[in-house]
Parts: sequence; structure tokens; C-alpha cells
Amino acid sequence: MPHESRNPLTRHDSSAPLKLDTRALGRQPGSSREEHLSVPAPEDFGARLVGVPEGAAIELDLRLEAVLEGVLVTGTATVPLEGECSRCLDPIASTFEADFQELFVYDDTRSGGNADDDELRLEGDLIDLEPVLRDAVVLALPLSPLCRDDCPGLCPDCGARLADAEPGHHHDAADPRWAALRDLAGDMAAANPDRGNGSSGSRGSFDRREGKQEG
Repeated sequence: MPHESRNPLTRHDSSAPLKLDTRALGRQPGSSREEHLSVPAPEDFGARLVGVPEGAAIELDLRLEAVLEGVLVTGTATVPLEGECSRCLDPIASTFEADFQELFVYDDTRSGGNADDDELRLEGDLIDLEPVLRDAVVLALPLSPLCRDDCPGLCPDCGARLADAEPGHHHDAADPRWAALRDLAGDMAAANPDRGNGSSGSRGSFDRREGKQEG
């Protein structure tokens, strides 16, 4: 059976808390360790409207297994989220959980013709979990988060939060297109004060200078 231990992994660099030292596995295929870690979130760890505050605790439950090619990391990340509702702009605070699994290949292992540009490799004995967590957490966050699924949003006329407004909240606002036409009609009437009084409404007019009917 694989060897499991609760001894903590050796942290290589306190300034890079998501880099973990795997020397305790000894590169022995079948050996494994399970860990629970609490690490601070890096900066810009989120989407535009919601994300993990920088420095907030990311709770990690990890299982690291030594395999022939490298170290297989399986885990769950639990993170606090903060942001704002995309409809009503109210603040959002919640918790998000993401599962992940990734193989870190030994840096001296040749992949041959099957090498993958996205392949993750150990840096010596170190694994860097940050890109894995970004894929598992950040890419899974909604681009348009909601404070609740049926959030009605804001009134487009006055900006009131519709969830708090009276039933049937609305405004009797004139269509701006009609207002523009009314303004145009007013300008034309001002420029032609005699229009509409019958003096120029017939199809023909009399030219006194020529003494004849026109048109």
C-alpha cells in the first residue's frame, strides 16, 4: 500500500507560499502525502466583478503522489469571494470551492515527441500551485455574478434598487424621439409664423405684379 504521512511538506520560500517542496516523497512511485494548508491569496486572483481578496486565506486539502513521471497533485481549494452584483451593484461575499488534479513532471524527465507546451514541471523538487489554482478557481468564476438568481437589478430611469422599490415601480417618461420631433415642429413654427392660417395653404397664389393666377 502507498505510504501516507501527515508530516507537513517543507516550505521552500515563505515569499512564495504556493511553491511546495516534494523532497519528502523521495521520488518513490507509490509514496504519497496528504496535507491541509492555509496560504494567502496572490494578487489579481479573480475576475472583473468578483475575486479572492489579496492575502485572504486559501484553504487547500492536498494529496501528493509520486508516480513514474513526476508528482500527481489532487486537491480541493476553498476560497472567500468578494465582489459586486452585476445587476444591482450590491456587494457580494461568499465562499467558492474548486477541485483540481495536475501532474508535475520531473524537470529531468524527457517527454519525447509527446511533449505538451502546457505541461507543468517541477523546479528541482518544487511544485508551483499558483497556475493550477488560477485555472481551477479564476476560470470558473462567473463573469456576471449575482447577489441572488432572481435579482431584478436597478431602475433604468432613477437607479433605484428594484428589490426594495414598491410593486409596479415605473416612470411615465416621454419617448425622447417624440420630444425631438416636438422641438423641431416648434422651431419650424417660429420660423414660419403665417403657416397654417390659410394664406399659403392653397395650391395656387395670385401675383399682383403680373396680374395673373399662378400654379
